[in-house]
Amino acid sequence: MCDLWNTNFLLLTTRLSTVPSVRTNGNLSVYKVSTGPHCRKRTHRNMLHQEGEGIWGIATVPAFGIGQRALLIGTKQGNILWDCVSLIDSDTVALIKALGGIYAIAISHPHYYTSMVEWSRAFDGVPIYLHEDDRGWVQRPDANITFWQGDIHSLEHGLTLIRVGGHFPGFQVLHSAEAENGQGALFTGDQPQVCPDKRYVSFMYSYPNFIPLKAASVRRIVSTLEPFSFTKLYGAWPDFVVQGDAKEALRRSAERYLRAVENSPSIDLRVGTIESVR
Repeated sequence: MCDLWNTNFLLLTTRLSTVPSVRTNGNLSVYKVSTGPHCRKRTHRNMLHQEGEGIWGIATVPAFGIGQRALLIGTKQGNILWDCVSLIDSDTVALIKALGGIYAIAISHPHYYTSMVEWSRAFDGVPIYLHEDDRGWVQRPDANITFWQGDIHSLEHGLTLIRVGGHFPGFQVLHSAEAENGQGALFTGDQPQVCPDKRYVSFMYSYPNFIPLKAASVRRIVSTLEPFSFTKLYGAWPDFVVQGDAKEALRRSAERYLRAVENSPSIDLRVGTIESVR
């Protein structure tokens, strides 16, 4: 056994010797994915961390690229992979299959497309759902990619893709009506992005260049998400989650943002106001 890697899957709370013994209804919180006998030649691994009921974060450690994590989201009929990380190996695949596998993949925007084709093929060619407006950013076309059009695309099991635009023209978020015991959850990638103060979210057109998103786009995002109920909002990084009353946090955050960029003391995005539908 090497220092960094374990030839079995390791739970921080429990050690497991075989993949089939993994269960999602046990007292499980974090897995480290194994590498086998040549572990000292490996520099990265994937870690699974339970972030909510039936929701597992998949992060590469040490952090790779910008350090985002994917999410394995459970439904009554199976799991969907939301967003993507570059690293995929046989151990990651085996563990995810032990947790029920994947029946579909959906990715918020091109920054997270990464190795999506490999992920699809590792799970028997499951469909990858992307928005048509971001087709031009796909560098590796594949028959498993499904491009959808419009603002709303319903998947199975209470899941809905919603185009909000802004950061990219086809930027999409995922809503789960079943999550949080039917109170709903929103999976947003990095738009809206959960702030370090997790009571708030914010908006950017370009993160590395610190270019804010224009006010009209923020208003459109809030208006587009208004019909959907959600008590939690999952961002792009591990544990960046608005844990409660997330829809109100989105509205409150947008008002704060608009006051800052428009230098206006009286922004109100409550349902029914003129500002909320512009």
